[in-house]
Amino acid sequence: MVLFDEVQSLDVTGPLEVFAGANDWRISHGDGPVYDIRTASLGGGMVRTSSGLRVAPDEDLREFRVPRPDVLIVPGGEGSRRPDPELVCWLRAHGPQASRLVSVCTGAFLLAEAGLLDGRRVTTHWAYCRSLAASYPAISVDPDPIFVRDGHVATSAGVTAGIDLALALVEDDLGRGAALDIARHLVVFLRRPGNQAQFSAQLAGQMASREPLRDVQRWIAEHPAADLSVETLASQASLSPRQFARAFAAEVGMSPGRYVDRVRLETARRRLEDTADGVEQTARSCGYGTPEAMRRAFIRTLGVSPGEYRRRFRPTATHG
Repeated sequence: MVLFDEVQSLDVTGPLEVFAGANDWRISHGDGPVYDIRTASLGGGMVRTSSGLRVAPDEDLREFRVPRPDVLIVPGGEGSRRPDPELVCWLRAHGPQASRLVSVCTGAFLLAEAGLLDGRRVTTHWAYCRSLAASYPAISVDPDPIFVRDGHVATSAGVTAGIDLALALVEDDLGRGAALDIARHLVVFLRRPGNQAQFSAQLAGQMASREPLRDVQRWIAEHPAADLSVETLASQASLSPRQFARAFAAEVGMSPGRYVDRVRLETARRRLEDTADGVEQTARSCGYGTPEAMRRAFIRTLGVSPGEYRRRFRPTATHG
């Protein structure tokens, strides 16, 4: 893992805890560690994270001797958006040698500056996706997923998404059972699919500035099974359908229909995670006409069926 001043500490410690947990898991099963975890900075000197935490790297990047690292991880933070030219040159020279090249959060800016993401689909923290796309037009930036894997390159969204991506890598190497045990130990879900949305519908679309439209947004969230046609919502806001659709899109950043789709999907996800309701009952209570309609929405947006989503994310009762 590459370190630099103003790195985000959770981008570093989150994935490293996962890999250290994988080593502990192997030892508990009578085997040796699977990962030789090394951190390195230019010059090998201590770095100061964006939160003020000081971290002492294991070695100097300038003396790096591993010809082909299995995983090369570039975390994010303020320092990644003001790239050190020497660090960029180092990544340009050594990044292509890594079997798996990984960025966490805004670490994607460093990989992009080194030319290592050209022609690839990537993601980063939602707040910086637009800037990444504008600065590096040769890459395709997807703002929605928590992580994206394109060939041997993997990029993740902000901070905790780095844990999800690290768990996915461990699952590749050691299997689902190992990754599940590590996730339980860290008290996180195993594992959010990479194409799960970074944030809720209410965050994806900003709150409207006018009170009638904000009231409509709240009403949508509270009544996902209701008639949420433009005509009905316009009546709630005391506007004509045409006025409402135009004003809603301007203030929320998406059409009413798209916003309704996101709210319904989010509500269905939460109910699959938190209740014992069946798929048919969940579909009906969230405004989907049929379970098949909900299944299509899940597959289209999340890449998994409602049943598979529940299997992954509904916690089972444990003792402790």
